[in-house]
Amino acid sequence: MSQGKILVVRGGAIGDFILTLPALAALRKQFPRSHLEVLGYPQMASLAKLAGYVNEVRSIEARALAGFFARRGELDPVLAEHFGSFNIIVSYLYDPDEIFRENVARCSKAQFIAGPHRPDEMQDTHATEVFLKPLERLAIFSANPVPRIDVRSSGQRNAGGTLAVHPGSGGEKKNWPEEHWEALLRNIVANTDGRVLLVGGEAEEARLQRLSSIVPIERLTVAVHQPLTELAVRMAACHAFIGHDSGITHLAAAVGLRGLALWGGTKPDIWRPRSERFELLRDERGLNVLEPQMVFDAVIRMMNGPS
Repeated sequence: MSQGKILVVRGGAIGDFILTLPALAALRKQFPRSHLEVLGYPQMASLAKLAGYVNEVRSIEARALAGFFARRGELDPVLAEHFGSFNIIVSYLYDPDEIFRENVARCSKAQFIAGPHRPDEMQDTHATEVFLKPLERLAIFSANPVPRIDVRSSGQRNAGGTLAVHPGSGGEKKNWPEEHWEALLRNIVANTDGRVLLVGGEAEEARLQRLSSIVPIERLTVAVHQPLTELAVRMAACHAFIGHDSGITHLAAAVGLRGLALWGGTKPDIWRPRSERFELLRDERGLNVLEPQMVFDAVIRMMNGPS
């Protein structure tokens, strides 16, 4: 029997959502029989359903929501009734003028908890802990801050050593030079016998196509613009991962992979993958300083470690 309804509102990019997963997991643990719903971008929010934390996902891009983002906006009656059905609403939206909050209050008597949409960069508190903090109002303390998406069947992890590789990110300043990726992949092909899974989004398709020419076709799989839930399952079967400071790196960590992150652009104390199985390689002078041979050596150490 359900014990009330909880809505979590979350926008942001892939990494932002994955770093909010511990909050969803904590809500599920605290309220195991409640109906838990996410209002967000379906591509990302579906990861919470895959992980078993939520019952339902709704799109934050629905046209009917427009009135909720305008001061004293005209509220869609169906959505107004829907918001009114919740007992607790936790919002991580950027809402500095509280327009969304005020409009929700017009149609809902739910306890409204406003959380930060991003951590304060002046602090050194990890993002997962920042997003968990608002839940203290629900007597949720000391929750596990590690994002988890457990999609592996017993024995699924690839013993043959498939390396998942994501050579992109949300910004060029976070990217290791493409020629370094080329050198790394040539070294991997020449000195290992494992397979390579190249992953990326639509914006990275040309880069993936160029890099894929380095890997023999019988050792290569390419996943371009794949739904995140499918990518999570596919990566979970790999042995290890290498990538940049990106949402896909956070996804790899969440499904439990060993990983190597070539880190540039953001503060690692706040944004690094929350996993003891991940190593960061960085240099204050910039990512271009990281030599391909040094990265290859780190990859080999990682691949030779436990799965």
